[in-house]
Amino acid sequence: MDAYQTILSRRSVRKFTSEDVSDELVEKLLRAAMQAPSANNGQPWHFIVIRDRAILDAVPTFHPFAQMVKQAPLAILVCAETRDARSPDYWVLDCSAATENLLLAAHALGLGAVWLGIHPRQERMEKIIPLVKLPEGVKPLALIAIGVPAEHHAFADRFKPERIHHDTW
Repeated sequence: MDAYQTILSRRSVRKFTSEDVSDELVEKLLRAAMQAPSANNGQPWHFIVIRDRAILDAVPTFHPFAQMVKQAPLAILVCAETRDARSPDYWVLDCSAATENLLLAAHALGLGAVWLGIHPRQERMEKIIPLVKLPEGVKPLALIAIGVPAEHHAFADRFKPERIHHDTW
């Protein structure tokens, strides 16, 4: 699938088979994530690959939209090292770009994934930080549930010409 088709056809997947995701595929996802642009090329991101069933099963206890994590074989927590960052005010943008790259790579590789927001919800951040033992100065942005999809969505055309403005509003 070419890049343009990957972008147009990617959808959030919330149902997964019991099939495992290989370390090789996980590395490909992380390589794609780390190719994202970042402010001043600061690359503040860190990624926690979570396969521990106890950790995965704990997430829905504090994240109301994360029930699918219980059946996902893994999730990746996208975080930012904010201590001594080149552009500390841009970590959310930088890690969002990395997250989107990861989602697109998952789809291109035949995997399903869904972006679960952690930041800026304080109650979610306060629960996930000790769960995965984040050190001081590392902030969680998003948890991506990943697996072999057990559902497939039809194409949804989201193009809205009325949202396009030229030169001025």
